[in-house]
Formats: sequence, C-alpha cells, structure tokens
Amino acid sequence: MTMYEKSLATLEYFKVLEMLAAEAQTDKGKARAMELRPYSNMAECQRAQQQTADAVYLMGLYGSPGLSGVRDVDDAVKRAEMGGSLSPAELLRVAGLLRAAAGVKKYLDTRQSEKTTIDGYFSSLNGNKYLADKITDAIISEEEIADGASSQLYDIRRQIRASSSKVRDVLNRIVTSSSTSKMLQDNIITQRGGRFVVPVKSEYRGSFGGLVHDTSQSGATLFIEPTAVVELNNSLRVLYSKERDEIERILSALSAEVASFGAAIKSDYQTLCVIDYIFACGRLAYKLRAVRPELVEKGQTNLIKARHPLLEQDKAVPIGFSIGGTADTVIITGPNTGGKTVSLKTLGLHTLMAQSGLHIPASDGSRVVVCPCVLADIGDEQSIEQSLSTFSSHMSNIVKIFEEARPGALVLMDELGAGTDPVEGAALAIAIIERLREMGCRVAATTHYAELKMYALETKGVENASCEFDVATLKPTYRLVFGVPGKSNAFAISERLGIDKSIIESAQSKVDSQSRQFEEVISKLEEKRQALESRIAQAEKDMRDARLANEEAQKHRSMLEADREKFLLDAKLKANEILAEARRTADSVIDEAKAIRQKAGQGLDANLAAARAAFRGELSKAEKDIAAQRNEKKAMPLPRELKPGDVVEIDKRHRFGGSGRKCHHSGRHTQNNLAQKGTESAG
Repeated sequence: MTMYEKSLATLEYFKVLEMLAAEAQTDKGKARAMELRPYSNMAECQRAQQQTADAVYLMGLYGSPGLSGVRDVDDAVKRAEMGGSLSPAELLRVAGLLRAAAGVKKYLDTRQSEKTTIDGYFSSLNGNKYLADKITDAIISEEEIADGASSQLYDIRRQIRASSSKVRDVLNRIVTSSSTSKMLQDNIITQRGGRFVVPVKSEYRGSFGGLVHDTSQSGATLFIEPTAVVELNNSLRVLYSKERDEIERILSALSAEVASFGAAIKSDYQTLCVIDYIFACGRLAYKLRAVRPELVEKGQTNLIKARHPLLEQDKAVPIGFSIGGTADTVIITGPNTGGKTVSLKTLGLHTLMAQSGLHIPASDGSRVVVCPCVLADIGDEQSIEQSLSTFSSHMSNIVKIFEEARPGALVLMDELGAGTDPVEGAALAIAIIERLREMGCRVAATTHYAELKMYALETKGVENASCEFDVATLKPTYRLVFGVPGKSNAFAISERLGIDKSIIESAQSKVDSQSRQFEEVISKLEEKRQALESRIAQAEKDMRDARLANEEAQKHRSMLEADREKFLLDAKLKANEILAEARRTADSVIDEAKAIRQKAGQGLDANLAAARAAFRGELSKAEKDIAAQRNEKKAMPLPRELKPGDVVEIDKRHRFGGSGRKCHHSGRHTQNNLAQKGTESAG
C-alpha cells in the first residue's frame, strides 16, 4: 500500500465513499461510488463538480429519476448474444431495465430550465417499450409463464386441464366407492412424480390393482396409481412434456429478441448506472447540506465554516481553515482533545472530496486548491510485531511521505516530533517542515512544542493557529483561531482536576523563565483577541439592529407616502367633481338667461354679457385654485409633536427662514435646528 492510499484511509475518505454508495440505487452505481478516487487534473475536477451541481439543481426542480427497476443484466445479455436461453427471472430484469430507461428518458421532457452537463446521458437512453411489453405479457412471474404467451401453449394447457379433470373424476369414484374406500388410508387424491395416486393401506397391496409410486416413512401407506388412470396419467405426462418444450421455445424466442437489441440494452444499463451515481452525489450533497467549492490551481485553500462530514451535522462545530497564499504552512497548537486532529482531517477530507467531484459541508465562498496528492501522518500506529514505538511509527510514515511528496502536495502531520526527547523532537520537526517547504509542499502540522510556536512567529510563510479551550469548564470550544499560538493549559487543567496546588506551583517554578514569559505573552494575546472578538460581535449586532431599524423606518415612510398619495388623489377627485358641478350649473344659468333675453327683448344683452363674463371669470379663478392645489405637496400631519432629538427630512424646495441659504439636497436636521431656522414644514 502506498502512503497516498494509506492517507486516504487515515483521513476516513473511504467512509465518505460508503455514505455515497448508500445513496446509490443500482449495484453498479454503488460499485462506482466505492471505486471513486480524487482527480488531480483541474479539468476532471471541474467536470465532476459541475455534474454534481447539475444533479443538485435538477433534483431541486424535479426530484430524483426513478431507477428502482434497474438490475445488472450484462451477463444475461451476453449469454443471449451467444445463443443461450434466459430464465424468466433474467428476462423480467431486462424488461424492468427497459421500462426504467424509457421512464428516465422522459425525466426532462417537460423541462423549461437551462441545459445541464448531464442532459446527454438522458438523451442517449434508448428504452424499448415493445420488447418490455412482449416479455411482461408472456411472463407473469419468475415461476409462471402466461397462458397467452403463445397459441400453442394455450391449447396445451387447455388439454392438460381437461385430462386432469378426467383423472380426478375416475379417482373420485374410486375413493368414494364402498368396495375400495376401506382399503384407503385417507379418502384423498394426491400426486407423486407428476402422476395422480391415492394412499392405500399396505395390507391391501395385493388386492388394490395399480402401480406403486411411493411409500410413507412408516411403510404403512402405499401411494398407488390405480390401473384405471394409468393411460390418462400417461397422456398428461405427454402434455406436460409438450408444455415444457413450448415454454423453452418461448423463452428462447424472447432471448433471441434480447440478443437482437443487446448493444442498446447494455448501453442503457451503463448509462442508467452513471446517472444513478451522479444523482447519488447530489443526494449526498443535500444530506450534508454541502456546497460546491471554488477550485483553483494555485493560491489559497480557504474553508469557511467547514464541518467534518462524518460528524453529526447539526452538532459539528464549524471551523475556518486557510492555507496557501502568503502562508504555505500552518502550525496548530492547543490542549489535547481540543480539536487539532479533527481540524487536520477536515482540511484533508474536504480537499479529497472537492477533487472527487463531491460538494463539501461548508459555507458558500469556500475555495480549494487542487493538489497532486494529500499525504497524512495522523494517529498512533505503534506496532508490537514490528517493535515500532510511537516515534518510530511516525518517522516511518515521514520517510514514505518524503518518497511520494511532490510540488503542490498537501502534507498533514499530527503531533510532529512527539514520542522522543522534546528538544530533539522540536528540532527534528522544524527540519522536516523546512524540507517539505523546500519541496514545494503545503504543510499543516499539530504540536505542543513551544519551539514550533516560535518558529511560526519568526518565519515568513509559516502561520500559527490554535484550538480554543475553556479552562473554566475544562471543555474545548473546537474553534480554530489563526494568527495566535495556543497554550497546552496543562497546569490549569491539572489544577481543575484536583492536583494539589503546591504540586502545580512546584511544576511552574521548574519551567524556565523564557518559556514562562512566552506562555504569558500568549495568554495576553489570547485575552486581547477574545476582547476584540467580543467587540466585533457587539459591533455586528449593533449594525444588524441599525439595519433593521432603518428598514422599519423606510417601511413606515413608504406607508406615509402611500397615505399622502391617496389623500391627494381623493382631494383631486373631489375637486374635479366640484368643478364639473360648477360647469353644469353655469351652463344651466346661461341657458336660463338666454331664455329670459328672448322673452324680455334686446335691452338685456349688455347686462347679460357683463354678468356672463364675470361668472366665467370666477369659474376660471376656481379652476386655477384647484390646479394650484393639485401641484402643492402638503406635509402629512405628524403622529405626535416634535421633540428635541427627532430626525426630520427637509424638502429641497424649501428655504430656511432668515438664512437665505438654499438646501440643494434632502438633509437631516434636529428640531432645535428647525426652530432656529424657522422652517415652514417637515415631512
């Protein structure tokens, strides 16, 4: 086994494949899932990712295509092509496959959405309703052929039923006859070797004529075929033989039909299994609430809120992990059980999944650098048989990693340099990391050594990361924090667990001053980081609250604007009604005046003309007043009196009284400003 294959097992990649196989419905789809391996070529990775994304997209619109009737038929079809005859069960599997192919081919018939990269699989399906119907019409089940499978079979079975009825009639007379019924063990008719017989007491063997076909276990009963039905049974045997021959002929004919469509059937089976596998990837993505990662050839792998796929997704604590770009190496420190190893495995497993075309359980925006291989030394694999200690086991793995590592490889090492003298182990760990960096690898390693923390602080391209640990509760938070080295917290944890304080103080006094100062610096950095995070969290909360308040204000303002528009519309309609009524009144008065003039003579013309001119003048004035009202925007009545501190908006067409300064843009002023400027309205 190569180190790469061993790393796949170490990172639990095969367990993810088992989850994928469980989502597949066909045997070949499951096998394809278990045989999946990460691609190292960017084009292949992108193609596989796009297929999974298209499956997720189509499932969201139409659900999964039905593949319940798909069974492996390759061997059966090959035997049919060689001239063999298939069994009813094999023919029914072929029919099920053909029906499934026809159904899946219609999966996208009603689609109005955009094309996808997997459309070609659906369009390439053949299906064969003619052959599927022919098989299912002829074969009722794996044990039964339909009477109507052929006209010859129908006639043979009709004759069998008639002959069987005659045999039973003769035997019924025998078992009910008073002369023979006393010789019978039971008054029943049964069969032995396909021939009708009756159970006769052994002592009447000589007096009951017929052929003995079987005896009971005790020997007290003989199953005898009476002489009267021997010929009838012989006829039945001949008919049964013809039935078998006809069934063989029918199966052979159907098998020949299968052979004639053999290439299309095998192609449909392969295509359906590919479709099954692709949609299994989509179903796994839904199950893990996974997203499609951005794949890049160079740069930084950046996982956002990544969850280990084998953990319960609702309980898994998301982590962020960045490696590459400005820092090609990450040193992860922190206490035991703090999540360092899980962080390594999450990085490695997400990289392998992304390069296998599987979506990853992380947030949108996550990015993965495609690498030639992922190599991992994680866990204690000491071997008693090979006399390997923990340190020796790790070093054996490191040797293999150096043999297989190449530029761009992602190397993951857990507890690097552990299991030996701390000073030598730390120096060796730094040397290993430097050599891997020289080879162009990206490295993520966990450690407890303070020397590696200092190395990360002092070396360009190497970054510290730490797993948080709550000393008060003795529980890890499982959060991975970048930029700050972590503490092992051995003294604090020991004290919380009950170790005598004097022992703790004695141990602390034995730690050299430089190490103690370094740990104190880390503690202060951690305190400042947590305080800063708390402030950032509060600021984000305040921003969210302000955003919600602004949205609420905008909503309220929109409602006020709508009410004002409705008010103005109502006023406009009312004014139009008044004006129309005035016009009607004016026309009526003028008509009456004309009538009076005709009766009173021409002397009234001058006075009438003057009155009409005055009236029309008043009417024009009313129209102008109404038009002015239409164009005037009045402020809505305030819901309450203004008070100091309120924010109001000043329309740009208004001037501030007494200042002579024009407001060119809508602005915001407090009530005190408004009072000083003598503004006329606020809305």
